[in-house]
Amino acid sequence: MSKKLRIAHLAGPTATIQNTPPLVTSNKARRQHDLSPRLDAHGEPPRFDALRAQRLAAPAKVYVEQFSAHPLERDAADLYGPPDGFVGPDGHFAKERRSEADKAVYEIELSPEDGLYPLPYMARQADGSPWEEEGVAPLSPRAKARQGFFPDGSRSFEEIDRLGVGYDGLAGLISSLADVDFHRVMPPGGHLNGLPAKDRSDVGTGDIPPEQSGRDFFPYKPYHLGSPPPRPALARVTNRVQAVMSSEQYDGAIWTQGSPNIEETSYWFNLLIDTTKPIACNAAQRPQGQLSADGPHNIVDSLRYIQSDVWADAQGRNRLGTMLIQEQQFFAAREVAKADARPGGYVATGGHGGILGQISHSGRVVVTYLPAYKHTWMSDVRMTLLPASVTAVQMSNGVLNRVSIPIKTPDGELSEQAIPVVSIVKDGGYCGIDWGEDPGLEYDLQASIDHKLSLGLLTGFVIEGLVPYGNMTSTARLKLIQKAVFSGIPVARVGRGAPEGFADLHPFIIAGSNLTATKARLLLMACLMKFGSYPIAGNPMMPTSEERQALAQAMAAYQAVFETH
Repeated sequence: MSKKLRIAHLAGPTATIQNTPPLVTSNKARRQHDLSPRLDAHGEPPRFDALRAQRLAAPAKVYVEQFSAHPLERDAADLYGPPDGFVGPDGHFAKERRSEADKAVYEIELSPEDGLYPLPYMARQADGSPWEEEGVAPLSPRAKARQGFFPDGSRSFEEIDRLGVGYDGLAGLISSLADVDFHRVMPPGGHLNGLPAKDRSDVGTGDIPPEQSGRDFFPYKPYHLGSPPPRPALARVTNRVQAVMSSEQYDGAIWTQGSPNIEETSYWFNLLIDTTKPIACNAAQRPQGQLSADGPHNIVDSLRYIQSDVWADAQGRNRLGTMLIQEQQFFAAREVAKADARPGGYVATGGHGGILGQISHSGRVVVTYLPAYKHTWMSDVRMTLLPASVTAVQMSNGVLNRVSIPIKTPDGELSEQAIPVVSIVKDGGYCGIDWGEDPGLEYDLQASIDHKLSLGLLTGFVIEGLVPYGNMTSTARLKLIQKAVFSGIPVARVGRGAPEGFADLHPFIIAGSNLTATKARLLLMACLMKFGSYPIAGNPMMPTSEERQALAQAMAAYQAVFETH
């Protein structure tokens, strides 16, 4: 038998995989309280109420009609044992049939200890009106809106384990594989009114004080109340995930996040998190409980992947890096990108691989390719190799100066101030403002350069230019990029879209290989924290040969990482 895993679930922001459709008051409840029924698009009450997972408060006995689990059960009636009894038209149960109208039934004792059951949703609003959406009314403020997102992974994992049915017809798809601890790294749901320690479902201790959306948790629904995480949040994510993976308590981890951004965070983990254990990342295009929800299967596949040990080398170290596991395919974090908002909507970019394996419908795990690029415990920019501080550039009174940037706090964590500000500049045909290619007319790019130089932070640019080399089409804008580079701001270039060619070398711009602009941005951010900003030229528009040589030397360190990560 395979060993039972101990897994860390890491709750990430804006995660559809940890979201549910709105809890809408059932027509059963509306009839009970003399409320107008909810009607469908044809102006009629729908045939069925939605059933939502809920807990029994007391034991209950129910009678289930024999042969009602499948339309062809009765066709094989001779293979079945007798029912537990019969229920007549009067609703009474008896061990023996009393009339032809009696129905053969199974007697089931339901208990609160059984776990969740799908039941009609009976709750109403405080004023007695039915719930129709998350808020008490359309566009309700936060104080008048419920949350569809879970505060950690415990509820979503419980629902999968209790209600999910596997290939073999059995439940317990998670508990049969692993014991799971739940970590609120940067969750999509929060406790607006706080939470006593005794009611916590994650591994934390102590009371949870009242939490604030956009600082403590990060939802995207209701849409008018969405709170995506800002740049400094990346330091929090890095520190918390590194702490979990360094604890040596787990066989691996599962990270869940919103589907458009998980490709970025998974690659960031691939670069920064120093661990030999596997990190499997999961997202979903449909909330849990919605028709054909894809998230539960992805999570179970991640557990099967970690249990299989196909990721391990001869020393038991992860040889595949951080993985995004979606729709039975294993995507390398470096190459994966979301291409469409549907299950199966992820692709491998770069044109040279990126799907490293797959899992069959029956759970067989296969690795087909190994990545050539460095990752996690092999990465040259991982957390444990980052310096305590580096230098950045800042413009003050028209003069460029070097300023020190703390990369790590005194206790060794990543500083929020360390997270660089890197912009993607998309370049296409006909970009020059006017004839003559005058850099003075390119106000938008100049303003972005000036803004970065004013911050006193680590900054950079990624140029998304033409395929395959990442070339810019405007001489004027290229001159401004040169000004940025010789002002100390590193710049990388890649081809636009999902390039299959390799962006080539340039005298003062880093070649971004076949990375997408999104992934090149993250790699440039990691390099900035490792190496700091470039040297400064006296006249950035006209650098001397010595200044060009100094830049080339600094750029070589960046380029070496871009070619191996």
